[in-house]
Amino acid sequence: MGVARARLLASHAELEAHTQREWTEAMGVMPISQIAARHRVTVAGVLRNVSYAPKTSTTALRGELFDGTASLDLVWTGRREVLGIMPGRRLIATGMIAQSDNGRPRLVMYNPRYELLPAGAHV
Repeated sequence: MGVARARLLASHAELEAHTQREWTEAMGVMPISQIAARHRVTVAGVLRNVSYAPKTSTTALRGELFDGTASLDLVWTGRREVLGIMPGRRLIATGMIAQSDNGRPRLVMYNPRYELLPAGAHV
């Protein structure tokens, strides 16, 4: 099957993942699928989900960063919100990777250094 036909038959999620992979490769950062816990890395992607803490809570703000290969959780401890952190926003994040096991193993980056990219940012 040719590339053009494969794209015609691809789901929306597959097309989105392909676009994110291309963008991440162009950014020159490590794909999330290739990182492991206990390493300091720089990753880039789009925030797919953001969980805001209730006003009465001092828990953390969480965001799921997706790069087309996999996703990881970005966690800002003690913050209910962070200006600019919202679903659909692209960013570059740097930090130490940890492994969370809340029923299923997840990669987590706590309190990352991050750079928000302009809406619709393309390389």
